Amino acid sequence: MQFDPPHLAALSAVLRHGSFDAAAASLGVTPSAVSQRIKALEDRVGAVLIHRASPCTGTPAGERLAKHAEDVGLLEAQLSRDLALDPAPRPARLRLAVNADSLATWFIPAMANVPDMLFDLVLDDEEHSADWLRRGAVSAAVCALGAPVAGCDADPLGALRYVATASPGFMARWFAGGVTAQALARAPCLTFNAKDRLQRRWIEQVCGARLTPPLHFLPSSTGFVAAAEAGLGWGMNPLPLVRAALRAGRLVPLLHDQIWTCR
Repeated sequence: MQFDPPHLAALSAVLRHGSFDAAAASLGVTPSAVSQRIKALEDRVGAVLIHRASPCTGTPAGERLAKHAEDVGLLEAQLSRDLALDPAPRPARLRLAVNADSLATWFIPAMANVPDMLFDLVLDDEEHSADWLRRGAVSAAVCALGAPVAGCDADPLGALRYVATASPGFMARWFAGGVTAQALARAPCLTFNAKDRLQRRWIEQVCGARLTPPLHFLPSSTGFVAAAEAGLGWGMNPLPLVRAALRAGRLVPLLHDQIWTCR
């Protein structure tokens, strides 16, 4: 089955901008034209592609078709560059899933080194970002998997080192007698979201027990560091984000020589 490129462009624009009006403005057409193109595409596929709400979101079929449109755009942009067909090619768009700690440390400089590319990032835990690939909702993902997703290639990107940190005052209050299982069960712990298991895995490795400490849910990598410095709790922080705080003494490791590596 072949799809009309303007129809695919309309679908991608609606999902990217969240409304028919904004999509129309980005494409230089009327909202009615966008609506007609989406309706024609839904008739051709035989399924609803967009949840018409505020903002508009894609159905599973709509997300898959929008990803197909972006993949085609990437191929066409690469072909234009290779054959010098367009002296001023439009930037291609890449939708990918990335974890927040990578975004806060090394990923933005990597993005800056890729010319003529627009990025549409989806944030998810590194152990779950591959699910976006399996659903066909993204074209690439930064993930922590030992094997590639079916139909995809896997390239090693390196490793991110983590250290369990807290403020000196927090350590004096909660771990005055040492980092024991009893203390870890009582001390407030920072966690990114319900998918984040780094802290609990660290606890299991350190004391050999599965504990359920009090949790602060804080979905921000830089917020994690700020919260630890403020004495709200302890958490697993990427070493690049806390190196300066460790040197200045604003943060201290819960245990020395306990650095985790996440690949």
